[in-house]
Amino acid sequence: MRGLDWFIFFLADVQTGFGPFIAVYLTTQKWTQVEIGSVLSIGGVVALIGQMPGGAIIDAAKSERLVAALAVITIGCAALAYAAWPVFAVVAVAATLHAAASCVLGPAIAAISLGLVGPLAIGERLGRNARFASLGNGVAAAVMGTFGYLLSSRSVFLVTFVLVIPALLALSRIREREVDVARAHGEVPRTAPEAKSTSVLALVRQRPLLIFAASIMLLQLANGAMLPLMAGVVTTRSSKWATVLIAACIIVPQAIVALTSPSVGRKAQQWGRRPLLLIGFAALALRGVMFASVHDPYVLVVVQVLDGITAAVFSVMIPLIVADIAFGSGHFNLAQGIVGTATGIGASLSTVLAGYISDHLGSSVAFAGLATIALAGLALIFFAMPETTPGKRS
Repeated sequence: MRGLDWFIFFLADVQTGFGPFIAVYLTTQKWTQVEIGSVLSIGGVVALIGQMPGGAIIDAAKSERLVAALAVITIGCAALAYAAWPVFAVVAVAATLHAAASCVLGPAIAAISLGLVGPLAIGERLGRNARFASLGNGVAAAVMGTFGYLLSSRSVFLVTFVLVIPALLALSRIREREVDVARAHGEVPRTAPEAKSTSVLALVRQRPLLIFAASIMLLQLANGAMLPLMAGVVTTRSSKWATVLIAACIIVPQAIVALTSPSVGRKAQQWGRRPLLLIGFAALALRGVMFASVHDPYVLVVVQVLDGITAAVFSVMIPLIVADIAFGSGHFNLAQGIVGTATGIGASLSTVLAGYISDHLGSSVAFAGLATIALAGLALIFFAMPETTPGKRS
């Protein structure tokens, strides 16, 4: 359990280097918003293609730890490529490698978690995962922001590369025998095979899964470009303090997630899933409106509290609702891949769409459009998404 805690912590450190710091770094290299959006969208397209295969790979894997280790090493190599050769072709390849590796890391962590604690304790474990991820993001943002300010934005990616080492050491603390492989794949013991219960076709036809995937696509369409776009705006307005401000914009929501994510898991059991999903979408919509109307870069840091609320909700709710729907099918990680595909669609479209609108109509219009998309997601949850909590299903 502690090995998983610290693996998630250091993996979050590594992944932080691929967040809005990319926009800051490439902006200092004289890239346009469309070029930055295009590179980010390449990663989104790869994520779109790779999510379901990534989940299927984890369902078929005999060792989730080995797959996770190879993915982390790949991400470290991608970070080194960003730092060494910031030209379009190399950055595009690095974005592709990073996205492909991330396609298996998310399902691997959820599978290891489920294999360690089982379905009855998974909500609390997911909250613990989110807490350590947010702590890792916050610490990494502070460290990388400091390095970016004192040295250069390029140093962020060198720090990311070095952080791969403690991530792998933490992963080695999880022993193979401690992870129940069948349980990690969402299987349950059966006296006789039940084709309908374990059918992939039956899984992908489940209405709650399809509605939830659509809502997550809208979430990513609204959220994917919001912080990178804001990072570009802050860099333009206050280039000297850009890395520090972006670091603060990461630390604030991560602090909120660290404080609240365990309680999100508990409230999901008490209240059900739908109320928390509505809160998450409402916070995202309000954040978009605030970004559109606030121009002081320092006030934008305060607005990031809303990002913390959204992140706390969905970091727990996405794997938890997928577990609600898919457990017993033996295809838990494939179901995660389906939702991950929706994530890839939203993320890949978000950065190009917002970048284009920002370049032609201004950042305020782009943020307002993202807020409108978040409201559409809220409406979908309110009117169409059933409750999936075991014992409370509607």
